[in-house]
Amino acid sequence: MTLVQMQPRSASANPVHRTVDDAMGAAGPQVCDDMTVEVALAVMAGARADHLLVCDEDGLCTGLVTRSRLAAVRDGAAYTDQVRLRAVIGERGPFASPRTTMAEAEHAMRYRKLDALPVVDEQGSALGVLALAR
Repeated sequence: MTLVQMQPRSASANPVHRTVDDAMGAAGPQVCDDMTVEVALAVMAGARADHLLVCDEDGLCTGLVTRSRLAAVRDGAAYTDQVRLRAVIGERGPFASPRTTMAEAEHAMRYRKLDALPVVDEQGSALGVLALAR
């Protein structure tokens, strides 16, 4: 598993102690958790994105959904066109802090089998996304 470096690494960043802040990419498309799965898939298609950051009514990041996860939900037997993203996301998280080390983030992503991990500030606002190289 190789993490993608989405922005130039700081000259002062020690490779052994690199943080998520050194490698995260832009937050990308963000949508509200009351959006339906169908609309979210359309937004993803229009943005040519593989994932969307999901925020609550206060603008705080609640998680991330991928195209494959939404397609699986849509293809499920219990699916209706009224399913909201908040039902797909479930509990908040997981997230990384910009100060999380790359080693910690890589371990968490491997353990949880994640292709992307939202990076949030202390208040819970999305700052970026840490994504795996393809």
